[in-house]
Amino acid sequence: MTNVTVTEARRRLYTLLDEVALSHEPVQIAGKRNSAVLIAEDDWRAIKETLFLVSIPGMRESIMEGMNTPVEECEGGLDW
Repeated sequence: MTNVTVTEARRRLYTLLDEVALSHEPVQIAGKRNSAVLIAEDDWRAIKETLFLVSIPGMRESIMEGMNTPVEECEGGLDW
């Protein structure tokens, strides 16, 4: 993860926004009192969706089971 100071982040804000959107790599912004992490909006939405899904009881296990199921065994499987 890239680390920048608050001063540098302020100076390079537009560039940093473009960089995190393209690379999907977060940037840590370190200040004298606190730190924060800059991530792309798409990545934040994906994190929120993942957290929501794993908060549903049994969902994690259901997803893992589905990932281990061959496509041919799925209901309405693809006819290739």
